Amino acid sequence: MAETSDFKAEPPEGIDALGASSEGASLYEQIREDIIEGRLAANERLVVTDLARRHGTSTNPVREALQLLRGEGFVTFVPNRGARVRPIDQDFVRDIYEIGVLIEPALTRWFVGMATEEDIAELERLQGLIEENNFADTFRHSELDTAFHTVMYQRHYNRHAAELWWKHREVLRAVSRRFNFTLARRAAIIREHRELIAFVKSGEADKAAELIARHVEGSGRHVLEHMRARSAARAG
Repeated sequence: MAETSDFKAEPPEGIDALGASSEGASLYEQIREDIIEGRLAANERLVVTDLARRHGTSTNPVREALQLLRGEGFVTFVPNRGARVRPIDQDFVRDIYEIGVLIEPALTRWFVGMATEEDIAELERLQGLIEENNFADTFRHSELDTAFHTVMYQRHYNRHAAELWWKHREVLRAVSRRFNFTLARRAAIIREHRELIAFVKSGEADKAAELIARHVEGSGRHVLEHMRARSAARAG
């Protein structure tokens, strides 16, 4: 099996993963990780000069990173009060995955109608790698799983929808890294991917769309269940 570093999921063609300079993108990832891990607390004020000093950079890349984080919902801007950390709570995760439940069935239905033999072969190849990895390397699984879904959405004519899917996917990927997959969720992912490939092969667009809606909702609910359990443990 290839090492994790040998594989990296890429956004659909024509969609910039971040749309930022290299320094701004690096800061974006660092600050986002600090928010997700709680090193920057919910509602904490984000002062540009303080962040620049902490990360040893100028203020421009910090402003760039904060705008990216604002676009993804990690940061809020209040007039005359500046930027603050948005709480990464259950409502935040619910809102993100519910948008996916609305968007992805439409993207999937279109894909089934135009999928080529090469597309199907690529889905099967990626699924084989997912099953070979068998969740042993969770980072590799995340990259492969994202690549699997990108095959279906990367050529969709509605680039705004594809970009929104990508950005929300990246948000959920970042949040879900804190949690392990349950055995039930692992089994569901493998089964649903295989069923999806079968529907694509047979040209059953409606069934594929219904399946992807359940698949996305299942992923979102899985993260929410972990978040509720963590909150209950802390409260207890």
